[in-house]
Amino acid sequence: MKSSFPLLNVAALSCALFGASQAVAQDTDLVVYNAQHETLTKAWIAGFTQDTGIKVTLRNGDDTEMANQLVQEGAKSPADVFLTENSPAMMLVQNAGLFAPVAPSTLEQVGAPYRPAQGKWVAIAARSTVFVYNKEKLAADKLPASMLDLAQPAWKGRWGASPAGADFQAIVAAVLALKGEPATLEWLKGLKANATVYRGNSAVLKAVNAGQVEGGVIYHYYSYVDQAKTGENSKNTSLHYFKHQDPGAFVSQSGGGVLASSKHQEQAQALLKWITGPKGQAILKTGNSFEYAVGQGAASNPKLVPLAELDAPTVDVSKLDSKKVVELMNQAGLL
Repeated sequence: MKSSFPLLNVAALSCALFGASQAVAQDTDLVVYNAQHETLTKAWIAGFTQDTGIKVTLRNGDDTEMANQLVQEGAKSPADVFLTENSPAMMLVQNAGLFAPVAPSTLEQVGAPYRPAQGKWVAIAARSTVFVYNKEKLAADKLPASMLDLAQPAWKGRWGASPAGADFQAIVAAVLALKGEPATLEWLKGLKANATVYRGNSAVLKAVNAGQVEGGVIYHYYSYVDQAKTGENSKNTSLHYFKHQDPGAFVSQSGGGVLASSKHQEQAQALLKWITGPKGQAILKTGNSFEYAVGQGAASNPKLVPLAELDAPTVDVSKLDSKKVVELMNQAGLL
């Protein structure tokens, strides 16, 4: 007896089933919008997936770009977790009401200075502001006592920065929080007059090493990362830590948060807990990112100047105002 049902094309059916299974697999993966360094985040994800079996899809970009994308996408965003290099991007997303509260057990894993107010996100790593200088062009006893001194006429044409980057704008946000709007604008005008502008901290480091400028404002780990490789872009340089609670001793926090719109809340919270826990923080100690660990009792890479010795200023990262920073930098002609 002939079947009354039409014969299905086997190849088409296989493709359909494969496509459906792929869609299901992708839907169960965590989606992370990542503005941290990709190598570091991949190491975290690899460890997390090995321990939990939870797969993660990374979408990489920079702090400001991804924060603005999340705000634009709102509750329709496919993102489950947002990881950043600097805290102003986290606050942009928090102020848009897009984060779910971080699990209390995760917050408890992190040192008190690294738990932002309201508990909507948590620090996952940290980095220190430094002045990198060319040892052949600038004697140690001629270094600036304060980062704010770099606005003085004596420093005209002698130092470099990357003002368009999220890294530097986080530093400016700290100056704003510590010194107020008038002083920050005055310092930015001095930066406009005095500094050579580069694109990225790595470019600043390379320029200082080559003697194009005597020094530059960057984050500490750029030098350490280069030294761990060939040292070709840092061999002529040294790092000056401003300390004394100077704005130039600001410690910026990388952050992680779970999107309230995530359909995988349990898994997303588990990722944050893993990164801030012993195994995630150990990657900061043993890896080559050279960022500071922030977990309770977690040790940073032994090559780094200990966090406790940096004498950093106390800055409430939940109050860093990235919008005002951009406004002031525009006023100063830097953007």
